[in-house]
Amino acid sequence: MTRDQIENRNFLSPTGFKFSLKRSPKVAFFCNQANVPDLTLGVAIQPTFLKDIDTPGDKVVFGDLNLRFLVDENLTNFMEIQNWIRGLGYPESLKQFHDLETGAVLPNTSYAKGGDNIYSDGTLQILSSNLVAKFNVNFKDLFPYSLSTLTFDATNTDIQYFTADVSFKYTVYDITTLGGTPL
Repeated sequence: MTRDQIENRNFLSPTGFKFSLKRSPKVAFFCNQANVPDLTLGVAIQPTFLKDIDTPGDKVVFGDLNLRFLVDENLTNFMEIQNWIRGLGYPESLKQFHDLETGAVLPNTSYAKGGDNIYSDGTLQILSSNLVAKFNVNFKDLFPYSLSTLTFDATNTDIQYFTADVSFKYTVYDITTLGGTPL
């Protein structure tokens, strides 16, 4: 019996990525950390008189997409996400929701659900060890639900520039070649 040998013996680098988010391009530009979310399959239990048997379930649960980005000194990219979340939750008025829809940088596509431009697609492009694009992780219908705090502290002696963490929910992600063929 012959086994196929691994042709590419280079390892995937954790620094080789590029993220793009259609609705919030400034966050994507300053993104310095992203993840390929976890994937969990539910488990059904088949009872028997001796021992319960675990069997594959019927629903896949996708983990959250988490990004970390550098915050620019005008708070432009931080406010892109904050205004998106505020518009989704309309804490003060329905006008904030309307502004969210009309302020979207989306083309006329199927991103909208029920006529609302409140979602966005995003792509995490994975690069090779030579920083050449290898494949894409495509996220559908993203929306942010959590944005971290910015804590100012006058006692810090070293300047460490602000980063912010944002977490997204989405419907599904697919891993594809650059041409869109599923891996």
